[in-house]
Order: sequence, then structure tokens, then C-alpha cells
Amino acid sequence: MVVNDWIHVVAGSFILTSLALGVDLPANPLFVSRYWLLLTAFVGANLLQYGFSGFCPLGLILKRLGVTETAPSKKKSGTV
Repeated sequence: MVVNDWIHVVAGSFILTSLALGVDLPANPLFVSRYWLLLTAFVGANLLQYGFSGFCPLGLILKRLGVTETAPSKKKSGTV
């Protein structure tokens, strides 16, 4: 997976986890506090600014950890 894929995976995981911990429904045994919804807002705001600016703090961290930025190209063998 490349950096962009990891950004989507981590952001989606954070959003789903914070919703599970922050939504107070009678059938939700995972509820902890409504303050977990602030994490959802924070991740959403970061995704929004990433869409406009192309800057993502998680992307910088992933690049420093050695995650590739682009997928390797696949060359087709044979004639065109």
C-alpha cells in the first residue's frame, strides 16, 4: 500500500472508532464519552484541508517510516 491508501485507512479507522465511543445510544455498549466526537471532527477537518492543500501530517510521518509514495508501475509485455 502507498501513503495515500494508508491515510484513508487510518482516517476511516479513527472516525469509526470515535463514533463507536462517542455516540450515546441505548444499544451502544462501547459508549465512553461524547468528547470522542471531537476526534471525528478533527479527522474530518484534516481530510478537508488535505483535499485543498495536499498537506497531511500523517503523510509526512508515513514517508519518514519508509512507506512508498506511489505504486510501482506495471509494464505490459508484448507489442502495442
